[in-house]
Amino acid sequence: MKSTLLAATLAALIASPASAAGIIERACMSSERSGATALLCNCIQAVADELLAPHEQRKGAAFFSDPHKSQETRMSKNRSDSEFWEKWTSYGDKAAQLCN
Repeated sequence: MKSTLLAATLAALIASPASAAGIIERACMSSERSGATALLCNCIQAVADELLAPHEQRKGAAFFSDPHKSQETRMSKNRSDSEFWEKWTSYGDKAAQLCN
């Protein structure tokens, strides 16, 4: 049921060109990655909107411009970084599943 709701939300967001770009989408589009298309960036934003709070999106968006920050977060012994990393990897798995 949750997957169906998420898929419907993604379809609505992707079909709506008037929607303002979100934190993750802007970071994705401004990255220098060759695969960063408007469709992909919009899709991963839609997944982020479902799974991540705005402060988590801001933290994760920084990884697009500075990938080393993701490594620092992953390796951190800080409990909040560990909790964030677990949530971020779950988000990444879901985005990969739905947006590829």
